[in-house]
Amino acid sequence: MPGGFEIQLWWLLALPLFFVFGWVAARIDIKHLVRESRTLPRSYFKGLNFLLNEQPDKAIEAFIEAAKIDPETIELHFALGNLFRRRGEVDRAIRVHQNLIERSNDVEGQLGQLSDEQRLHALSELGQDYLKAGLLDHAEDIFVKLRGTQRDEEALRFLLEIYQQGKDWPRSIEIARSLPEHAGHLWQKEIANFHCELAASALLHGQLVEAHHHLDAALAVNRKCVRATLLQGEVALAENDTAAAIEFWKRIEQQSPVYLSLVAPKLLEAFRKEGREEAGMRLLRGWFAEHPSLDLLDTVYHSEFQSAGPEAAYRLVRDELRRNPTLLGLDKFYEAQTQIAPQEQRADLELVKNLIHTHTRRVARYRCDSCGFKARQFYWRCPACGGWETYLPKRTEEFDLQP
Repeated sequence: MPGGFEIQLWWLLALPLFFVFGWVAARIDIKHLVRESRTLPRSYFKGLNFLLNEQPDKAIEAFIEAAKIDPETIELHFALGNLFRRRGEVDRAIRVHQNLIERSNDVEGQLGQLSDEQRLHALSELGQDYLKAGLLDHAEDIFVKLRGTQRDEEALRFLLEIYQQGKDWPRSIEIARSLPEHAGHLWQKEIANFHCELAASALLHGQLVEAHHHLDAALAVNRKCVRATLLQGEVALAENDTAAAIEFWKRIEQQSPVYLSLVAPKLLEAFRKEGREEAGMRLLRGWFAEHPSLDLLDTVYHSEFQSAGPEAAYRLVRDELRRNPTLLGLDKFYEAQTQIAPQEQRADLELVKNLIHTHTRRVARYRCDSCGFKARQFYWRCPACGGWETYLPKRTEEFDLQP
């Protein structure tokens, strides 16, 4: 194989040259790095060392000293402002970023001019400072100025957050539709919920026609929007059309059955108003058999207890406990057993039930799929991370039992 031998020999001859070139390039880079590092104040490196050792207070003091020694360190000012904002010292962050913006307005060049990109960066950071401080009007003014610049998409995202915090749902819809991902169908869920917020407000004020309009718009954007369907039933009840409310709520099983527990009590009450409580109970039992959940168990259990008595409720929860052994199910089991037990045994059963109930408080919470925030009540929007429909109406114990 003479050809193969020649190629190998060529590589052997070229390999030392590659090492020489690499060594020369490394020497040049090292010299450049050393030259650059000599121009930085010693306090800058002290600050970095404090950061690496997780001592943010000392790091901030060192960075402030470095910024005073060399006011040209613009990137250092950005880092300092971010540190202040993360620590909650928003006033200091605002002063740092305002100082940078004043440089860009210094026509005589005495403070060191900022490039256009640095000026936009400083404006964005200042807007985030105002947002963190809750000064929504100031933040809005800045991000509106950033529209149409290189930071247009960033400005849109922060404006969306501002309008959501201010519950300005029409503007939230407008901004969400302007975001680039809207064409990729990534914002339908949010836009549908903005329409639902408007519909809920209209319903509260008796503006039923407007409520219908927003719910139709929500379902046009996201046909699987359970919240819109649930509110359609509420509007139908406000119009005294119980049968229509029932039909709306029954659609949720096709949209997303995990949300059935939210509508189960309302649905059963609507069936009672229609004089068809038994039909409502059959529907709920069917839902529970197909889509079991702890919240649905709670509704079916209490309904069974009221309509058929404690014996029937006991059998229901006993069978469910065999199918899905949970601490919350056990709590219901002892509650039912206490009702049917002889009088002399009830005190002991009550003691066990209270002990179990104390422990169920830890697992009887809802959890955000996005950030993990836990809460005792259900939210359409997570109070911690602001995500829409990141809570499922399932208790944390149910998530823990999933493989």
